[in-house]
Amino acid sequence: MKKESLGEKQRRFTRMIADLIKFAYDNGYELTFGDAYRDPRVFGEVGEPKGYGRSRSNHKIRLAVDFNLFKDGKYLTSTEDHRPLGEYWESIGGSWGGRFNDGNHYSLEHEGRR
Repeated sequence: MKKESLGEKQRRFTRMIADLIKFAYDNGYELTFGDAYRDPRVFGEVGEPKGYGRSRSNHKIRLAVDFNLFKDGKYLTSTEDHRPLGEYWESIGGSWGGRFNDGNHYSLEHEGRR
């Protein structure tokens, strides 16, 4: 089996995010983007600790996004609030941050990182 390139994985991730957004809206939620891409000019290259966040964050390679979640006009902040979306995300192959105390984080594993 051919190993998926980073570019191929980024394109798959983008499609998965579209599916997650549709799932959210179909279930009465609304979203805004939190952190998506972390520009290396500001946050350092992968492995470089600069700015906030992890030095080897998948945000730096376009494989992670944080969402702000709303329902009925109310901003929802707890990991439990994100559970329906997180479990859906996992069911389509993603890694949900709610499993490691970051409930609004949705990513795709790459080289052992989520």
